[in-house]
Amino acid sequence: MKRLWFLVFAVFLVLPMATAAFAAGGPPKDMLKGVFTSVSEQERTAVLVKDGTKESVVLTLAEKMTPAEVVLNKKVLVSLDKNTGEHVIKDISVMFMDMTPGKIVALLLIGLIGGLLSGFIGSGGAFVLTPAMMSLGAPGAVAVASNMCHKFPKAMVGAYKRWKYGQVDIKLGLVMAVTAMVGVEIGIRIQKHILNQFGNAGSNLYVSFVFMVVLVVVGGYILYDAYKLAKGGGETKVSRLALRMQRIKLWPMMEFKVAKVRISAWVTIPVGLLTGMLAATIAVGGFIGVPGMIYVVGASAVVASATELVIAFVMGAYGSFQWGLSGLIDIRMTLIILATSLIGVQLGALGTTYVKDFMIKLVMASTMLIVAVSRGVLVPGLLVDVGLWSPLDPRLAHVLEEVSFWALLTAMASAGLIIAVAMVKGMLQAKKESATSTSGAAVSHV
Repeated sequence: MKRLWFLVFAVFLVLPMATAAFAAGGPPKDMLKGVFTSVSEQERTAVLVKDGTKESVVLTLAEKMTPAEVVLNKKVLVSLDKNTGEHVIKDISVMFMDMTPGKIVALLLIGLIGGLLSGFIGSGGAFVLTPAMMSLGAPGAVAVASNMCHKFPKAMVGAYKRWKYGQVDIKLGLVMAVTAMVGVEIGIRIQKHILNQFGNAGSNLYVSFVFMVVLVVVGGYILYDAYKLAKGGGETKVSRLALRMQRIKLWPMMEFKVAKVRISAWVTIPVGLLTGMLAATIAVGGFIGVPGMIYVVGASAVVASATELVIAFVMGAYGSFQWGLSGLIDIRMTLIILATSLIGVQLGALGTTYVKDFMIKLVMASTMLIVAVSRGVLVPGLLVDVGLWSPLDPRLAHVLEEVSFWALLTAMASAGLIIAVAMVKGMLQAKKESATSTSGAAVSHV
């Protein structure tokens, strides 16, 4: 235990220096944040009042940009094209979308489903929440930052709930969280570099493409594993990779009692690092962290999904502070989603007490694969936005957007339905077994 606290203390000591080295705070280079107050069609210029300093700067519209694309009196992210000129606009994105009653209701439902997933599979549900916020009109970077901000209080509630059920390995969670925070620093730097080089259109493309690739790979493997587990009668076996990792006797060796694993701390480093990097760049880390703890460390699906909530809490709080320095968090979205996700996370956590490991894996895999379709069909349009693809036929673009929307809706609905059915079946089975044991005890007593 002393080694654990020494490791935690050392990393917290190093993190401030890492933060300065990565320069995570503040807006990205070649990006301006503020409000346009006026635009001149004749001179093809627009006046931007910078956020924070209130300094006015005159910017020139790019050759292909029309004055109508300059949005007045709304906070925007402006990407500058330094290859063309000192103050030439490359891209304009409205930072905070308008809140309509329909969008508020949609965000409340999204938060509920995300909370259910978070409590049930421990991944935070971010692979549903981030694309959903982007589909409603939030820029990719704002969706990532806002999602990360909402994550840590929700994860705290879920972690406490599942700790009471005896499913959380706090020691494993803290060890993983230490390297995850380093990964968060790297991930934020990557996201800001993309914003700097390609603007918000590049950020949206990056988020969607990474979602598609990683969700397909990880989701496909988990689905295959869930199928094997269900076919084998639901008996969980430690993966061959995890068994090999446990044979590595490299100091410091750590014993995780709840996970029932003894392993070198160095094995957990890459898993935690990737978890933090993905959490900061696309607001999703759990769908790497949970499989990592299952297939690399050797924890059960129940313990891994519960322990991931501890990691999500730590890196969510740290990442929110870093994103907050850049002013990219939409606190309205954060609070609306949080209102229902706090309810969902408790229901999801309750559901894990009634289901087998393969059901948790099935929910995780099916949701990942459907969301991958939702993001993947938008990639051609996003390639057009960054100038890497010729313009799409308007009818085809509309069809792709519809497919994306309905695929995302299907992912959320199917996840909620599977969890609800699993909970009801599990509760009925537990009630039946309890009644049987009670009647058996009564007969033996007579």
